[in-house]
Amino acid sequence: MNDILVPFAPLAARPAEMKGRRRHGLSALRSLIAERRKQAYFRFALKRMATDNPHLIDDIGLTREEVEAEIAKLPFWQR
Repeated sequence: MNDILVPFAPLAARPAEMKGRRRHGLSALRSLIAERRKQAYFRFALKRMATDNPHLIDDIGLTREEVEAEIAKLPFWQR
């Protein structure tokens, strides 16, 4: 059940199946950080490829506009 809109209830008032479970564990946080790092590395490598070897962009099947859109998602200090 999706309980996003349910107001917060103290632990004692929650159903029994929710008491022992964490919503987001440490492993979920680690996997999220790892995924963000992979995305950032891909975007940085794509930027480097676009500047050093622009002919390779066609080889991987992306258009110049798609590459520019991905590069725009980099933090401002890496653009």
